[in-house]
Amino acid sequence: MTDNTQGIVLELFISIKGKDTRSQQESLIVDTQGVREDKFYAKNTQRAILITSVDSYNLAKENGIETPYSSLGENILLDVNPYHLSPGDRLEVGETLLEISQNCTICKGLSKVDASLPTLLQNDRGIFAKVINGGRISKGDKVIFK
Repeated sequence: MTDNTQGIVLELFISIKGKDTRSQQESLIVDTQGVREDKFYAKNTQRAILITSVDSYNLAKENGIETPYSSLGENILLDVNPYHLSPGDRLEVGETLLEISQNCTICKGLSKVDASLPTLLQNDRGIFAKVINGGRISKGDKVIFK
């Protein structure tokens, strides 16, 4: 049997309800409404999960912007870059099956981190996915592009 792993989940985060903070997690439970316990749960299923690559943080660092993981608003941080995937492409992550729904648009929140970050990461912030098959996603899980 071949191992089709293309990457690994490095970090997981949720946005805290009623606050402007994010919490690092060991695992996430996701269903077709999104990430349970996340403040954006059941808000927009097309933007249920934000997936970001360490490449985005490395690009920022190369341009003199030091920012901690989760600063880009991601739920899932990968060690590989999935930005080449198109809407409709799928990823198997842990027990789940996710489908890319759209590229992540740049929001004003990135300016709070650094004024040049929105322009710098215009096409490299992340991608949104919807949940096809829910389940648990844990740090260290394999990521397989389908």
